[in-house]
Amino acid sequence: MRIIKIILKWLLGLGFIAAGINHFLNADFYLKIMPPYLPWHLFLVQLSGVFEIVFGVLLLIPKFSRLAAWGLIALLIAVFPANIYMAMNTELFPEISPAALYLRLPLQLAIIAWAYWFTREKKS
Repeated sequence: MRIIKIILKWLLGLGFIAAGINHFLNADFYLKIMPPYLPWHLFLVQLSGVFEIVFGVLLLIPKFSRLAAWGLIALLIAVFPANIYMAMNTELFPEISPAALYLRLPLQLAIIAWAYWFTREKKS
């Protein structure tokens, strides 16, 4: 089980690093999914990208894994309104199937649970 947890930690960390970098490479996509009631769209897209990169890297450093996992959970909760916005406005995202937009909601909860796994104290 230990090796599986290590592999899954690396997958999660690298996934967030890649997603964070993508916020800068494809900022237009992330700007499009920002709910209109939020201010400073570009700043928030870039800020969330920075946090994804930082927390993804920190997750891979044992000394900071727990802190990073809590940070990822907070980040996932903070960006959840964008996923809800997408699911409630499927016509704005014709390139993505409505089913996929709705599936993102429970998927995000699963990723929160995945990150939570790394908040637990190591058993001696």
